[in-house]
Amino acid sequence: MEISTDKARLNVSLIHQFLSEQSAWAKGIPLEKVQRSIEHSLCFGAYIDGKQIAFARVVADKATFAYLMDVFVLPAYRGQGHAKTLMHAVQEHPDLQEIRRFILVSSTARGLYEKFGFQAPAKPETFMEINRPTIYLR
Repeated sequence: MEISTDKARLNVSLIHQFLSEQSAWAKGIPLEKVQRSIEHSLCFGAYIDGKQIAFARVVADKATFAYLMDVFVLPAYRGQGHAKTLMHAVQEHPDLQEIRRFILVSSTARGLYEKFGFQAPAKPETFMEINRPTIYLR
């Protein structure tokens, strides 16, 4: 498997289809929103024989803060270690080496993320959010 941060290689249609139809977190997301999110993020595509099989993106200031999101491996490729390879690539990226706070929000794959150092917030009472989980389904 090959990992690339070249946005020109991303299969935006595939990413949109997965996020809008199969993800638990972005059901119904419009294509334009996916395109804009890619434009403004550090993106990681995973490829086998040139075909995209996984994706992750990081929103970051590249100095102090990063937010990992939209991580997925296509169902046919799960259970083969591709998510671990993708996570290694994210964590090894030069722009993310001195990040003070690296967060993610996930209801799945907690065991995977814990292997890469992610854990529940030390002070959850300090975290606040505005959460609109059905915003794309309106």
